[in-house]
Amino acid sequence: MAGEDHLKFMKRCLELASKAEGMTYPNPLVGSVIVHEGKIIGEGYHMKAGCRHAEVVAIESVRDRELLSSSTLYVNLEPCSHYGKTPPCADRIVAEGIPVVVAGATDTSAKVSGKGFARLREAGCRVITDIAGDECRFINRRFFAVNEKKRPYIVLKWAQSADGFIGRDREKRMTDGPLWITGSSERILVHKWRATEQAILVGGETVRADNPKLNVREWTGTSPIRLILSGSGDLPACLAMNDLIGPQVVFTFFADKVNMPGSVVVKLNKNEPSAIQVLDYLYKWGIQSLFIEGGAAVLNHFISLGLWDEARIFHGYEVLTSGVKAPSIGGKMIQKHEFSSSRLEIFLREEGKK
Repeated sequence: MAGEDHLKFMKRCLELASKAEGMTYPNPLVGSVIVHEGKIIGEGYHMKAGCRHAEVVAIESVRDRELLSSSTLYVNLEPCSHYGKTPPCADRIVAEGIPVVVAGATDTSAKVSGKGFARLREAGCRVITDIAGDECRFINRRFFAVNEKKRPYIVLKWAQSADGFIGRDREKRMTDGPLWITGSSERILVHKWRATEQAILVGGETVRADNPKLNVREWTGTSPIRLILSGSGDLPACLAMNDLIGPQVVFTFFADKVNMPGSVVVKLNKNEPSAIQVLDYLYKWGIQSLFIEGGAAVLNHFISLGLWDEARIFHGYEVLTSGVKAPSIGGKMIQKHEFSSSRLEIFLREEGKK
């Protein structure tokens, strides 16, 4: 089959996989199609942890199973080779007699890491790899980050005025409340983003000034685990986050000062960067992604250490003339979108650069 056909069917795998974005943790996003004589005869995707894997869903969607012995299975990630909540997909592919498997990316987790491909080849299956490899890695960038970098995938997000301010001065924030640089469309998008990440982090200053809920209200999906990084631990008792809905964690140097019922309090070591301690904690907890919404001090702390992977920046059209300066960041721009109230730019960090 021609390379163009491989790309076409792999693109369909990615479309299917994306349907479950934010719902499969700790598992990756996987879609699969089965092709016979150039036509898709079965397809499926992994919906959530514990459910059937994409390859199995695709196989079981085929009406005439006799066609499997002369078909090609496409999947955006290497089939698993171990027993977890479900049996190995590689074994199922072999049992069904599928002669060709085309995969997008190798699963670099310790439990798989080439073992799925090896199982298929040992059984006489022809395996073709690295089809749309970059795209297949990108859709599972959170999964790969936690397995390869041993930390969550980090997404930074902020909105800044036309003249580069992220918000009002502290005194004005305390008296006038939060400043909305963006409009309703952008806020809906941010809630959609929250629903796709496992944890969300803000600093103590943001909590005191803006009193955010940090949940998903304007989109459907699961709210992320809420995290606060507050060196002093001095947080008001009457916070919107004190709703006891979902887990939340406070990272601080002064654990005895935190008054947030139901929260887990983690005491930080002053001799080590706070960002590294937060990430170590989340990695041990099995958290694959972290969405950082501010404020400027927290964002700059992570940026200064090169601890970020993606940045989503809204540039508003309003001029503030003064306030809190927005962070400065490099990276490669991969997307740009125009809204009525702002312009969104999305960057990826380039390896070796902050």
